[in-house]
This record gives sequence, structure tokens and C-alpha cells, in this order.
Amino acid sequence: MANTAQAKKRARQAEQSRIRNAGQRSNLRTFIKKVTAAVESGDKEQAQTAFQTVVPVIDSAVSKGLIHKNKASRSKSRLNTQVRANGLKSTKFKKRLMHFKVSAFFLR
Repeated sequence: MANTAQAKKRARQAEQSRIRNAGQRSNLRTFIKKVTAAVESGDKEQAQTAFQTVVPVIDSAVSKGLIHKNKASRSKSRLNTQVRANGLKSTKFKKRLMHFKVSAFFLR
């Protein structure tokens, strides 16, 4: 337990930050799930709209220090690949995409 006033204050600030970050992280995951759900439903327009909505949310998470910029870039790239594959009828491209297991991988 914290003994000094400074340590007590830092403990309070850390707890507030943890709670705030948990909410923002949950919000980020919700937006990502909306994109994957739209892709799985097969609705191309809804998937594109959800993707355009999630990109600023991901960028905002980077600026707040919630996730690393490389993770954000990787997430946007994989979501974009999912959205683009949704519109294609090429089974070869879709099979290659399935090897990534995108939704299971980055919603951990």
C-alpha cells in the first residue's frame, strides 16, 4: 500500500486511468466487431460504412496511447482486406483470407 501522499495520489490516478482506458478499449472493440459482423452478413455497403466509421476510432485510440500505431495500422489493413474480399466473388482470394483468421486473431 502507498505510504506517501505522492504514492497515494499516483494510485488514485492509475485507477482512474485504468477505468477510462477499459471503456475506450471496449468501445474500440465494439466498432471493430461491427465491421466484421457486416462483412460476415455479406452486406457490402454496410461493411464499407462501418469500416469508414472505425478508422477514425482506431486513429483516436493511437493518439490517446491506448494502442500502438503499428497495431492500428495492422488492424486497419486487415479490416480493409476483409471489406474488399466481401465484394469479390473470387473464392481463391477468400480462401487466402480465411488463413488469416482475422476476426479471431485481433479481437483478443
